[in-house]
Amino acid sequence: MNAQPHPALLRATPESQGVHSAGILAFLNSLEGAPFRMHSFMFLRHGRVIAEGWWKPFEPGLRRYCYSLSKSFTSTAVGLAVAEGLLGVDDPVTRFFPADLPAEVGANLAAMRVRDLLTMTAGHAEDTTPVIFTPGLDNWARAILALPVDGRPGTHFVYNSGASYLLAAIVQGLTGRTVLDYLTARLFEPLQITDAIWETCPRGINTGGWGLSLRTEDIARFGQLFLQRGRWNDAQVVPEAWVAAATAAQVPNDGQDRGQEPIDWRQGYGYQFWRCRHDAYRGDGAFGQYCIVLPEQDAVVAITSETADMQIILDRVWAHLLTAIASAGPLPPTVEAQQLPVRLAALALDPTPADASAQPAPEHLGRRYTLDANPLGLQSLTITAEADACRFALTDGRGEQQVVCGYGAWVTNRSSVAFLAPTMIHLGFGRPVQDPQVLAASAVWLDPHTVQMTWQFLETAHRETVTCRFEGEALFLEVRHSAAEPGSPFLTGHQTRFPGRAA
Repeated sequence: MNAQPHPALLRATPESQGVHSAGILAFLNSLEGAPFRMHSFMFLRHGRVIAEGWWKPFEPGLRRYCYSLSKSFTSTAVGLAVAEGLLGVDDPVTRFFPADLPAEVGANLAAMRVRDLLTMTAGHAEDTTPVIFTPGLDNWARAILALPVDGRPGTHFVYNSGASYLLAAIVQGLTGRTVLDYLTARLFEPLQITDAIWETCPRGINTGGWGLSLRTEDIARFGQLFLQRGRWNDAQVVPEAWVAAATAAQVPNDGQDRGQEPIDWRQGYGYQFWRCRHDAYRGDGAFGQYCIVLPEQDAVVAITSETADMQIILDRVWAHLLTAIASAGPLPPTVEAQQLPVRLAALALDPTPADASAQPAPEHLGRRYTLDANPLGLQSLTITAEADACRFALTDGRGEQQVVCGYGAWVTNRSSVAFLAPTMIHLGFGRPVQDPQVLAASAVWLDPHTVQMTWQFLETAHRETVTCRFEGEALFLEVRHSAAEPGSPFLTGHQTRFPGRAA
């Protein structure tokens, strides 16, 4: 499951880098019972990793879907292309799409610059992304450029992932390479980031505003590169001027129409980077993916998580990790410094609790249940039970897919079960990054006729609760997505019988 190992960042104790271990422990304490799930974090000071943890079943070697944190990498690709003289931030956007422009180019579209795409001030009244999910649409750029540009570009911030896609399309049009390929030699290889993957549109252009998958340590390396003003191992990987411009408050994002936004979303916006309180900045992605850079403290925090409230995790970072930074030089050893590694090693998400009092009725096990017609194309399922696990097998047009669920414990699987597509379910963006997907599963029988399974996806932010209820020869299957909109797949079926033998 893990990719080939790649060189690690240097490690050090918190106190050796002027940070109180007690503050990191307080951060971990603040996460207990919180209304969100942490999956991983890394805390760097003076270029050293001083604390890191993965909540089992998550682990360091797995890539993580970055959602909109991808935008900061797209911005970096634009910056590198600018440094190579391929374009300028004040170039008109229309220059790059001569074959995709509408028949009549309005004044606002004509005035739109690359800078306006970078700063989310393209002039649209709302995010342009929904248009690209029109069924059968092939040319995303043409569809975005055909939308009305209601305001004068450069004057009003509107979060717009379609603008990020246009940036990726511009880079590919100029270089003949996807953003991923373009960044590989220029960014990823110098930072020793390996095996990055990135979704593409139907035309093979990276999605730009989402779709990149990296390991948590890769996210930390990216933050450290920007903290070092674009330098890595004595080489200027990203121009210092671009780092400064991209992470500065290029435009305000605290207009009256955004007054409901949490405070760290009203500190200004750069070139696909957010400004934060405490003179910090960040790239971030939906459901709690963060690359936080604190220049004044010479620190970086990388986090993956699942949360519906992005501000709540930042609040804990400021309250505990920021305040744990005490001095530029080392601090005396502490008792907490001895406790911290033990605490970090024990981090885990609880599996579905085991319950020995409820045992499955034998008539439900090993029987095939034919599913009624459904839009997912799912055909049948079978559940079998073992001493310490149950096995969920689902068939569709591709054959049988299985998920093994431990009783009171996680079991890691690779599965292509058809309704497992969190990146589609939760955002509607593109296609799943990988098929099969890596997930950890646990289960409990609530009663002899009902099994409830928790499926925790390890390469995205999400989990699903899958409940199968048997009533005689009938089956009812419900899937609930932990961070999705209301509503869930609800499927029915019935036991399959074969002529001449028992079902």
